[in-house]
This record gives sequence, structure tokens and C-alpha cells, in this order.
Amino acid sequence: MLHPYVDNLDNLSINELEDKVIELQRKYFLTNNPSVQSQISVIIDIYREQIQTRHRIDAQRQRDNQQDGDNSLDNLIKVS
Repeated sequence: MLHPYVDNLDNLSINELEDKVIELQRKYFLTNNPSVQSQISVIIDIYREQIQTRHRIDAQRQRDNQQDGDNSLDNLIKVS
């Protein structure tokens, strides 16, 4: 989803995205302007969607690594 006030999110870490969500939530409740609240809500949704996407990608990578024989715990632990 594109928004004129949202730059490329690839440069931000998950923690930075979460910090931005917290900051925007604070600003959302500080304003009484419904139009501004609506725009802030859209941007919060964009950030949350990006966070969820990154978590899904990380989870998929972990599953893929576990299925590979090289990185599984069975190959890392030597039992003699």
C-alpha cells in the first residue's frame, strides 16, 4: 500500500517500525481532528502490515533452514 507520507520501509528494522507505530498511536490520541486520525490510522496499518510480512518471512526462513540438513540441530549436536 502506498502513501505519500510513507517512505521506503525496507530501510527500517522491525524494532524501528514498532517504534514508529507506538509514536503514531500516541499522536493519534493527541489529535481531535478526524481527518488526521484517519491518515494516521492508514499509516499505522501500513507499518503493521510490513511488520507482519517480515515476521512471516523470518518464520519461513527458519522452517527452510530446519528442513535443510546443514543447519538442523541434529547435525550441530555431536553425540559420541
